[in-house]
Formats: sequence, C-alpha cells, structure tokens
Amino acid sequence: EVQLVESGGGLVTPGGSLRLSCAASGFSFDEYGIGWFRQAPGKKREAVACISTAPTGRYYASSVSGRATISSDNAKNTADLQMNNLRPEDTAVYYCVIGKGASSSDLCVFEGADYWGQGTQVTVSS
Repeated sequence: EVQLVESGGGLVTPGGSLRLSCAASGFSFDEYGIGWFRQAPGKKREAVACISTAPTGRYYASSVSGRATISSDNAKNTADLQMNNLRPEDTAVYYCVIGKGASSSDLCVFEGADYWGQGTQVTVSS
C-alpha cells in the first residue's frame, strides 16, 4: 500500500523558514517522480516543486522560485521541501504527490500524480 506522510508544517512569521518532509512507503521510490502541491482556501490547487531522477530534473513554480528547494533521498524514501522567506500568500495545505515514471514537469506542469498525501498546514502570519 502506497503511503505518503507529510510533516513539518506549522505557523511561521513572514520572512521565516520551514522544512516540509514526505515519508514514503509501499513503492519503489526511484521509479517515481515526487513533488509538492498546495491549496489555499478558496483557491485553485497549484504545483510548488517537483523532482525526478529518470529523467533527472527539478521544477519550481514561479511563485516560489529562489525561495524553495526540493530534494529527495532514495535511500531513506523521503522528499523534503525547504521554504525560505515565507510570505502570507504561501499559507496553504501542502501535499506530497508521486507519479510513476513522471518527470518533474510531467508531475508539476501536467499534474500527473498517481497518489497524494493527506497534507500538512502551513500558515504564514505575524
């Protein structure tokens, strides 16, 4: 059974940082692209960042480019999203997603996810 468990969300003041983690199990990690999406209340779901190893690549949404770094550890079956200089508009539920055989752009641009985690809340507020 595929499981994606997010952690690391919380309340942070503007300009602060958070590191979100996704613990994955139940599948061959290196066969999947992995990424992060988010959805704020009343807003459309949007891709944040995605990473793939076959082919190798990273994708970042323009809204977080320069402030976010996605990484993955195939040995630990984890994927992290480091977010810096957080803004109130980054407030959302963040979801870990995976797509079998998906490149970073397949996953983020074309939303080719096969599985979604339950999400973790990130709130940026003073």
